[in-house]
Amino acid sequence: MFSRQAIRSIRAAAPQRMLARAPVRCFAAAAPNQEVKPPVAVYGLDGTYATALYTAAVKSSSLDPTARALSALKDLCAKDPKLTSILSTPTLSDGDKSAIIAELQKNIGAASANETVKNFLATLAENNRLGILEGVCEKFGQIMSASRGEVEVVVTSAQPLDNKTLSRLESAVSKSPYVGQGKKLKVTNQVNPDIIGGLVVEIGDRTIDVSVSSKIAKMNKLLTDTL
Repeated sequence: MFSRQAIRSIRAAAPQRMLARAPVRCFAAAAPNQEVKPPVAVYGLDGTYATALYTAAVKSSSLDPTARALSALKDLCAKDPKLTSILSTPTLSDGDKSAIIAELQKNIGAASANETVKNFLATLAENNRLGILEGVCEKFGQIMSASRGEVEVVVTSAQPLDNKTLSRLESAVSKSPYVGQGKKLKVTNQVNPDIIGGLVVEIGDRTIDVSVSSKIAKMNKLLTDTL
């Protein structure tokens, strides 16, 4: 979908809307001077962009449509393995960037009509940061979860878990002291055969590792220290 050939086809099919050259561009929308403090701090360059995007979305009263657009972009990055490498190409011309942004907007449909999202994508392109798009989407999702009072719970297992098992885990975790009162749980299941068996449960910034691989590692360390 985002091959070089596809980009060339897009550029040949329509006049290019070239991106303006600027050393640094910010995408905060014009709005009354209001202090916006994200509900959670996220770090790294992608975290910086995600925080700025959250602030711009709040000031322009477009938080929900922006969240939907970022979720769609995140899904798009996950489904297209070629996309990340193309976005990270350091030699993209302004025309290439315009073509990529047009294709991104086309693929996320109505969500792309949001001016905050348009400015965000243009800013990433102008600052040569399209390669961190997926990371920004991830960090923005963390900010949105915190704003909704959600607690992210990632359950890693050697094989996919059925809905009944996930529901039991969600019920157990909801009673944990790691989860604040009135918080909503957002449970996702990741599969990693390397853990062999058992589970690794991540609740916010805490990790509970009861995997077989972890037990084997502890046993090996004990044997090594003893010998």
